[in-house]
Parts: sequence; structure tokens; C-alpha cells
Amino acid sequence: MRHVRITNLNRSGNQPVTAGYCESFLCQLRGLTFRRDLRPDEGLLLVQRSESRLESSIHMLGMYIDLAVVWLDSSRRVVDVRLARRWRPAYFPRAAAQYVLEMPVERLDDFAIGDRVSFEEV
Repeated sequence: MRHVRITNLNRSGNQPVTAGYCESFLCQLRGLTFRRDLRPDEGLLLVQRSESRLESSIHMLGMYIDLAVVWLDSSRRVVDVRLARRWRPAYFPRAAAQYVLEMPVERLDDFAIGDRVSFEEV
């Protein structure tokens, strides 16, 4: 799996997140299911073909941990940020998104709607 370093361009003091770049259906279906922990700088970036509220929705079934979830549009602007609780059936973003960044809960306040982020392959 490829990895990308994700940096919030509006909050330069925050540590970047190194995330797996997840494009395939199977990768996205599995996501972080059955993981028991994540490092503070670790995450998973789910990549959709185009912007959509439905396609960028996530499920938390089979999750042992809660997640900070950030939805980004095709221009890599944050369109929604949520705390996703384990074992909940589904979360949908407020606006259409192409990317979904899943991270540890302690990173929830590192992103806000309207922030822009950059991706750099590592």
C-alpha cells in the first residue's frame, strides 16, 4: 500500500499524518476494522473516484476504537469533521467529498471545515 503525508496548510503547527492511500473497494471495506490502536501520526486515506456524499460515507461496524474522521473535497478542502464512534452503522459527510481521512481521536481538533490540506507521497 502507498502512503502519503497529509499536512493541514491552515494549521502549520500540527504534526502531519502519515496515512495509507486506500483506493480499492476491498481496502476501503476493510479500512481500519479490527485495529485496536493507532499511533498519533497514523491514519488511513480512503480515496473515491469523484465527490459524493454517499460514496464517501463510512461504517464503524467491527471497529474497536473511535476515530477522528475528516472529509475532503476534490480540491483537498475540509468539508466535514466528525468523531466517529465504534459500532455505529454509518456516517455521511455534510457535503460531497472525494477523500476520507481516518485518524486517532486525539487528532480531531487538528482540522476544521474550510481548512486546506496537502498530500505528499512518502
